[in-house]
Amino acid sequence: MNKFIFVSGGVCSSLGKGVAASSLGALLEGRGLNVRMVKCDPYINVDAGTMSPYQHGEVYVTDDGAETDLDLGNYARFTSSPLSKANSVTTGQVYESVIKKEREGRYLGRCVQVIPHITDEIKARIQAVAKEDTDTDIVIVEIGGTVGDIESIPFLEAARQLIHEAGRGNAISVHLTLIPEVAGGELKTKPTQHSVKAMQEQGIQPDVLICRAPVMLDEATRRKIGLFTNMESDAVFTSYDIDTTIYEIPLVFYEQKLDQVVLKKLGIEARHANLKSWHSMMDRFRNRKGKVRIGIVGKYMELHDSYKSVYEALFHSGLECGVEVELVKIDSARLEESEPAESILGAKALGGGIDGILVPGGFGQRGIKGMVKASAWARNNKIPYFGICLGMQIMVIDWGRNVLGWEDADSTEFNQDTKHPVVGLLEEQIDVKNYGGTMRLGASLSFAQSGSKFLAAYKEPKVSERHRHRYEFANIYRKEMTETGLKIGALTEDGSLVECVEWPNHPWGLGVQFHPEFKSKPTAASPLFRDFIAAARDVKQTKG
Repeated sequence: MNKFIFVSGGVCSSLGKGVAASSLGALLEGRGLNVRMVKCDPYINVDAGTMSPYQHGEVYVTDDGAETDLDLGNYARFTSSPLSKANSVTTGQVYESVIKKEREGRYLGRCVQVIPHITDEIKARIQAVAKEDTDTDIVIVEIGGTVGDIESIPFLEAARQLIHEAGRGNAISVHLTLIPEVAGGELKTKPTQHSVKAMQEQGIQPDVLICRAPVMLDEATRRKIGLFTNMESDAVFTSYDIDTTIYEIPLVFYEQKLDQVVLKKLGIEARHANLKSWHSMMDRFRNRKGKVRIGIVGKYMELHDSYKSVYEALFHSGLECGVEVELVKIDSARLEESEPAESILGAKALGGGIDGILVPGGFGQRGIKGMVKASAWARNNKIPYFGICLGMQIMVIDWGRNVLGWEDADSTEFNQDTKHPVVGLLEEQIDVKNYGGTMRLGASLSFAQSGSKFLAAYKEPKVSERHRHRYEFANIYRKEMTETGLKIGALTEDGSLVECVEWPNHPWGLGVQFHPEFKSKPTAASPLFRDFIAAARDVKQTKG
């Protein structure tokens, strides 16, 4: 029988439920168990695809093309759990499905209600993940939002029912709360007491409590919390502030025996823990020498989570290359107002110059001119450049404008009247108004071209990476661009679509149409990110 762990949060949002759930998943995998991760999001959107990056952060994409919450990115970085559309459950999906069934008469004229129809749909989706793979041992279900939020009530009720139906030896509740520090350094447990009480009012008695606190909780505080929350003190754990990296959290929890307590409560015999890859990763973290400064020239710089996977992939690559990666966030709109780009990107600005430029994905016209200037600056000054999705299209626009001399070279996303649409929609996409429906979403194969940096990075002729875009390199300009030196690094299998472009006579100038950041892990960096950081490191060392 499958086991279930329901992870909820209280007191306030952004306590790190996703990292806690992922870290627990990593520990259980280290014990030899097969884990599956599920995120339940209370928002009414069907998926995260149309949400603003300023409000919700990045959209994480799975192999089967699901546009999901960024927490699935944490699951992918911390665990080996396969992720698909089934692993992301939203209120929008649940109500859409129930209403469709009602319209089809599948409820036989009954009054359709939150209980049992909505909760049954939630339970069915969670159980489907457990049944998807017969080797699944444990399903970890993260419930978004905060206990007490009206939006989260159906998900908590579904969790309560599943815990009751499965039995407490087969399903447990892990609750994450806040222990704030007030003036004088005193830690206050009252918010945690109230949060657990709110869970109890929902009919759920937490089995394990993870307390987000500035420091490690002492035994007396843990006993006090256990007394007031009807829990054993050895089931109260601390997620304390660390000055290293979030990837140390699995080891922090391991030292506190979190995985042992969880396995005991689930009636699973503890197996030997193999956390060698996590210890090795932390050794690399502590042994980094030197620093490279990477300028991120993007649209959504105000919210760190907007480019969450990109930033994490850069960190992973720094670990593998033995250097610290400092992120220099540059709003591309600033470059539009700056003449020349050197005034922003040059050595006198931003505290010492830039060792590499990365232009990530994005949509819309704002800041495009600034990105093109950043591309031209990196190309002319032999600064390593990495373009992702839009960042690759920027390289193509830059080449058209500044090498071929087509001043109006552009993407039809930004200028439909340009005489040189070097980036545009495929013919079958034109006039289609359903934006998500016309995207190239999910995993797709890219075929490396001989002698390319793309092939040097992957060391494989055929690579599967995830896409999320509508616009493509315009093939009518392929001949003129390649004849003037722009290199094609990878194509689709039939050669009809360009997947990678590279600059000639340059330390490392490469852009890809897909999003390699989604498959990068702290224990195995993305090959392209790794080679980009290695190039930035080597160029910096050469310059002295």
